[in-house]
Amino acid sequence: MGSPELSFTHATPYDDYVGTATLRALPGPRTDAPEEPAFLVTTQVMELYFGLVRTELRLAVRLLGGPRLPEATAAIARAAAYLDVVNAAWRPLNRLTPRRFNAFRAGLGEGSGFQSALYREVEFLLGDKSASLAQVHRGNPETYRELLAALRAPSLYDAALSVLDRRGYDVPAAVLTRAPETPYRPDPQVEKAWARVYAELGPGDELWELAEALTDVSDGFTQWRVRHLAAVRRSMGAKAGTGGSSGASWLERTLRREIFPELWSARTLV
Repeated sequence: MGSPELSFTHATPYDDYVGTATLRALPGPRTDAPEEPAFLVTTQVMELYFGLVRTELRLAVRLLGGPRLPEATAAIARAAAYLDVVNAAWRPLNRLTPRRFNAFRAGLGEGSGFQSALYREVEFLLGDKSASLAQVHRGNPETYRELLAALRAPSLYDAALSVLDRRGYDVPAAVLTRAPETPYRPDPQVEKAWARVYAELGPGDELWELAEALTDVSDGFTQWRVRHLAAVRRSMGAKAGTGGSSGASWLERTLRREIFPELWSARTLV
């Protein structure tokens, strides 16, 4: 067996491919608190993975508009897998107490996860839309344009309901033609349509596989919200958030906004 190459003129091909120099140059801790590096790296990892989730959801929306349903479902399944990784990234912060968080909290300044444009766009792509929440990014024109485009375009769920309609399921016209930027409201006919999918179909059927992939994404995104709330309550209780939000109470309200609601309620009808 040959020996590995040990001599390179500059950086190794691995370093070039992965961009390790760029990673090492990322902003580092602003205090000497031992927990701050884990907090910072965890946040950076989440941003990278939300970028992956956004890419897959954008692709899935496009594919759902055409005949390539299995490819769309595969993209949604990949997004769900990325959300599993994002949720696991909370683990290093699970034991962050208020005293230890306070040791570096001032370094955040007015920074807050609330301000993540990638997270917000993923939220919009999933159908949880709010025009006011895009306003925080007006100072960054390119990011703001992307958020407004996601706000005004059909969401992943809108695209999925159009598939149901094309396949002969009873989806009300009012649901299909509603303004995409408006918050989605559950509809009993949509609930019945998903109930039919689960009552009549099974593994291997394209619509059933789509429904399960969507459910996985909904579950993964909701789990992220739950874990975020738990981390905030554990590290700072009911204090106001660094970005000016009400902290834990704000996050509690987000949990009331269900992602793909009829996919969950339809199970009661089956």
